[in-house]
Formats: sequence, C-alpha cells, structure tokens
Amino acid sequence: MRSVAINVGANTNEPGFRGPLFPDGSFEYIPIPEPKPTSEPVPTYGDLDLRTDVSAVADQPVHFDPEFPEAGGEHYTYGDEHGVKAGPLSDLSAGDYLFFYATLSMADECPAWASPEWGAHVIGHFQLARDAVSGEEYRDLPSAEQAQFASNAHVKRDPFDARVLIRGNADESQLYDTVVPLSAPSGGTDANKLVTELSSDSGKGPWWRRPMRFDEAGTERLLELTDSHPSAIER
Repeated sequence: MRSVAINVGANTNEPGFRGPLFPDGSFEYIPIPEPKPTSEPVPTYGDLDLRTDVSAVADQPVHFDPEFPEAGGEHYTYGDEHGVKAGPLSDLSAGDYLFFYATLSMADECPAWASPEWGAHVIGHFQLARDAVSGEEYRDLPSAEQAQFASNAHVKRDPFDARVLIRGNADESQLYDTVVPLSAPSGGTDANKLVTELSSDSGKGPWWRRPMRFDEAGTERLLELTDSHPSAIER
C-alpha cells in the first residue's frame, strides 16, 4: 500500500481566495474555476451550497475536481492534465490511496494546533477502485467503463484533456469532516513532521504546491489521523 498527496482547491491565484478553516478543524471545500470549454453545462460558484461569500465570482463555472459526493458530486473521481501530478498518480494501483490537501485560510480565532492566517491541510482521500487510467487508456476503454468517469470535470471538457484519471472506491473514500494539518503551528510555509519525516518531500521551498509520495507506514499514519481532531498530529 502506498499513496500520493496532491494540492487541490481554491487558492489566492484561482479564484483569488482560499477556502476557510474553522477553529474546530472543520472547513469548506471550494473548487478552482473552470477556464476551458465544456461539452455540457457545469456548476457555477453560485450553484454551490457554500457558506463562503462567493458573490464576486458567482457566475463563474467551477472545475469540480476532485469530485466528492459529500460536496454534491456524483462519484469519487479525479483527473489531471499536468505532468507534474499525472506522473506520480499514474503509478498508483487499485487499493492505493490518493490524498488531497488544500491551502485554507483561518476564518476565526486561530487554535493552538493551526498555523496563523493560512496553512496546508489534508481534506480527503480516495482509495483507488482500479489502477490509475491514462488518457490514452481511457479513450480505448469500453463505453461501460468510460461511464464510470462520466461525471469527472476533465471528461466534461471539450476536448477531453486528462493525462490520468482516478476513481475512488465509494466505501473507502471520503471528504473529511475535519482537516489533517500539514503546516506547523509556526506558519503556513513551515512543514510539520507528516511532510518532513513521512513523505518524499523535504519540506523546503514551496512544498505546499508539490505532490508528495508516502510509503506504507506514512499512508497508515495519515489514515489513522483521518477521524482524529487536528491536534492529534502532535501526539
């Protein structure tokens, strides 16, 4: 068993703000905008059931990827057209894990376990229902197997552009209720021990934008923290 963690969700570049992190460790998952043409209508920010004020971008379509049923999606799917993420994701097999982390801004008083202002936090994961599917493999799949990815944002693009597609096992995939911090309480750019001791990343430079690989021990530790309060990272 192994895993990869990748950065997703709204950020200060797209659409210009991060999702909120609340003092109890709960958060709001906000996707990035959809900048490309689609073959069918996709939701706008105004269509999403969000507490965050998105009035400034309410009419802008969203790139709802990763797709979580808990946030209004149909299935657990993810696609990516960028080689920096598609490369490590393409190595994942059925039973492996894909973790998603996002940079989130504190929405209220900062608790002791969180970094002030903003930080990187794991917000959910997929357990792969099948081996990662390359874009070329997807085009050759039987129609019944292609249909498993029909709700994915990259499949809805015109033209389809994913280099890799991931489908999560519905019984073992989830959007979390509370986050698993990757940033240390000292600051958003400071990586904690999940990054520096358990991942493939050094925690130096802009680590919060890079894919991270975890071996079996690192993957098991992340899964242990899934249902814990965020402060459990220090124990």
